[in-house]
Amino acid sequence: MERIIQKPQLSKATTKRLSLYLRCLKGLEKNGITRIKSSELSKMTQVGSATIRRDFSHFGELGRSGYGYDVSDLIKVFSDMLETKEEKRIALIGCGNLGQALLNNNFRRNENLNIVCAFDNDPEKVGNEICGYHVYSIDEMNDVLAEEKITVAISTVPSQNAQRAIDQVVVNGITAILNFAPDPLKVPENVHVHYIDLTSELQTLIYFDGQ
Repeated sequence: MERIIQKPQLSKATTKRLSLYLRCLKGLEKNGITRIKSSELSKMTQVGSATIRRDFSHFGELGRSGYGYDVSDLIKVFSDMLETKEEKRIALIGCGNLGQALLNNNFRRNENLNIVCAFDNDPEKVGNEICGYHVYSIDEMNDVLAEEKITVAISTVPSQNAQRAIDQVVVNGITAILNFAPDPLKVPENVHVHYIDLTSELQTLIYFDGQ
């Protein structure tokens, strides 16, 4: 199969679906399934067959008519696209319940994604350990981000305080931010922010579940 030489330009929606496909494909491979058709993957992912085929078309000829797709080939292509080969050192901003859950999990399924430091502005948390991590004050961010060579930040800070925290992240040259507060942030054009609104995600799930 022809391999990808350069990464195609993908929309955020397509990239998000690739992550879903990859997770399902790895499950298939684990269960000894070697090939799959778009209609079968559609049932697993709840993504339309036409959308799946359109997503896959970004990567050349991945499948064959009547045969479907080779599971191991798809995993190779999508892993090359999505899974970083070098360590991404991550700062967690906000050590509330959600932040603590992220610290406790710390991307254990991907050894190259690693939360290495945590920040909060709660005096009862700053200076203490949570889930094995020393919690720094937001005011210490400049020194710690540089010392730890942070390249990515995750913010679980509520919307009313998120902008101040993100401003300090951006000042330190971080251009990849995952934000769990729904309100949009003001950031320079070169900074990429991905928003996760759990309420919106749940409402969408409930809507489709009721159809």
